[in-house]
Amino acid sequence: MHSATALAEPRPTVADFHRINRGGGLFSESISQWIGAVFALVAQRLGLRPTALTITNLVLGLAASVTVVALAGKVAAGAVPAWAVGLLALVAWQIAYALDCADGQLARVTGQSSPAGARVDVLCDVAAQIALVTALGATVVAQRPSTPAWLVAVFAGTWMVNLVTSVMQAGPNAASMVTSTSLPVRLVKLVRDYGAVIFLAGLVLTFAPALTVWVVVAFTIVNGGFLLASIAFSARASLR
Repeated sequence: MHSATALAEPRPTVADFHRINRGGGLFSESISQWIGAVFALVAQRLGLRPTALTITNLVLGLAASVTVVALAGKVAAGAVPAWAVGLLALVAWQIAYALDCADGQLARVTGQSSPAGARVDVLCDVAAQIALVTALGATVVAQRPSTPAWLVAVFAGTWMVNLVTSVMQAGPNAASMVTSTSLPVRLVKLVRDYGAVIFLAGLVLTFAPALTVWVVVAFTIVNGGFLLASIAFSARASLR
């Protein structure tokens, strides 16, 4: 007779969780997805459901962004040290994103994937990113009150291009404009890697919050350009 231990299925490892990650870019796959795999393993050992990680991601991301918004004026006035607020946001945003990576890994490895869980994940991503954009916008206005309102508005609108295209890439008709996986191409694509983007944003808030306006300008151009290129790419494909 076989013992219960012999019959038990092997428990998944960190590598097992990471193996089924959904990518995200060089930074995300090299750092965020690995941290997410550790979180997924711990959650699996504790018997947590993927949605618990999703909600924790949302709460942590919102808390960090709200803190940045609430203290933006005091940071600009020098009443609160920028490094403290920026470092808090940098760490919290990265942990929140790793939890966002972890919920999908946990769901797929443990067979808990569901349409409802996927919807919650996307909706929480939208909420967390709205808060993040608000935090960056509030910092820009606090640091440079003369910033045009239209710039903040266009930045907020084009920021969602990355999230929308990511959701579209999950479908059966997904296609990529640049299919190469060479290192130079992946390095260029870091400008579209959410993990890398929030890392850069956190660094700027920590060390040079006055430069946040240039982060906003840069990503408005990048995301706006990507939107136009995606429209052209998809239109050309539809006319073939």
